[in-house]
Amino acid sequence: MADQNANNSRRDFLKTGATVGAATALLSNFAASSKVYAAGDEILRVGLVGCGGRGTGAANQALRADPNVHLVAMGDAFPEKIERSLENLKRQKDVSDRVLVEDNHKFSGLDAYRYVIDSCDVVILATPPGFRPEHLEYAVEKGKHIFTEKPMATDAPGVRRALAAVKKAEEKGISMVAGFCWRYDSTKKALFEKVLNGDIGDVRCVYGTYLTNPVKSMPDASTRPEGMSNLEWMVRNWYNFTWLSGDGLVEQACHTVDWVAWAKNDVPPVSCTAVGGRQIPAKGGNIYDHIEINYLWEDGSRGFLAQRQISGCHNENNLYILGAKGQANMTRRGATISGSEEWKYKGETPNMYQVEHNEMFKGIREGKPINDGERMMNSTMMAIMGRMAGYTGKEVTWEMAMNSEDKLVPEVSNWDTPVEIPEMSMPGLTPFK
Repeated sequence: MADQNANNSRRDFLKTGATVGAATALLSNFAASSKVYAAGDEILRVGLVGCGGRGTGAANQALRADPNVHLVAMGDAFPEKIERSLENLKRQKDVSDRVLVEDNHKFSGLDAYRYVIDSCDVVILATPPGFRPEHLEYAVEKGKHIFTEKPMATDAPGVRRALAAVKKAEEKGISMVAGFCWRYDSTKKALFEKVLNGDIGDVRCVYGTYLTNPVKSMPDASTRPEGMSNLEWMVRNWYNFTWLSGDGLVEQACHTVDWVAWAKNDVPPVSCTAVGGRQIPAKGGNIYDHIEINYLWEDGSRGFLAQRQISGCHNENNLYILGAKGQANMTRRGATISGSEEWKYKGETPNMYQVEHNEMFKGIREGKPINDGERMMNSTMMAIMGRMAGYTGKEVTWEMAMNSEDKLVPEVSNWDTPVEIPEMSMPGLTPFK
């Protein structure tokens, strides 16, 4: 892991990367060389790391993006998830003939990612995000094209590590496409293009919502199987532990954070404050179920985000942008602008998940790799910054957040690694580190 200098400014964040140390690799007998550029008829071998629902969906979309893509390797912490994912993919009749994962290319365990990456040309990273910086670093070191799910880290040391991998990927000409899928949505792209072109004037205020039911049920610690280690218990219930998921804000509402960042042209905020907590008993987990953030930019404009994951409440996932000359809205009714002009998006709406894979493989074929790295790290850090403010009760500046030494992710090498289950943070009592 590499650290940034303590005096890094917000403006330096997207320009300054740290040097990545050489990653050690376990070489397999079936290691494949990377194809930074591949002619149209060359087979691109894809590997999937993280075989949950999102990873399975991403693998399906990769297969549909290019007729000369083969899925050749799969890895997950738990072998049963590989089998479920593989069964699902083989039911997709129009791509099943290119699902070519042999038994010796199914890898389980905490180091499975290494073997998958060694076996492919393009890797899909879809594990719990606490592991993402390590996986990004290794994939870039091996020269593989990458589709990485959001977010890209759960703490500031992880952000710095992932940012270093982003810079090295740029140097190597490696694709790094981010799972911030709204950036590939036609409706959202059209709206933000108008906002950033000044159609509503200077952006003065942005308000985003992510008000939903719980994404995953909170596990009851009393149901934990006898003899199961803390580490396995947390990984199996990864969404409900901050070091693995980042919490609901960082893991899910980061999409709304990404909208807020997009509206401000991906310029990081100066600072933020936040309020949040847990209303429904955690039953062993340590994430909040609601948080609201107030971001401040250098020009005095503000961004607000409301995130809640509690059943039986009002649900909403919208964005409202107030400009000097009008307002832009994104709701279930579509993308609209009102004020000095009236506008509503009426174009095509292709599946954004498929579009991001289509564009990634097109870029690889044409030797024009897409690298979403800088903006994806900006949005990830903004989400983590908001969580820091909510969990500590402090006003958190961008410099404080970027240089934080609060390392949530423990060093784990195998299932026997002793790891303590962290307590829930308490504003005013939990220190900022």
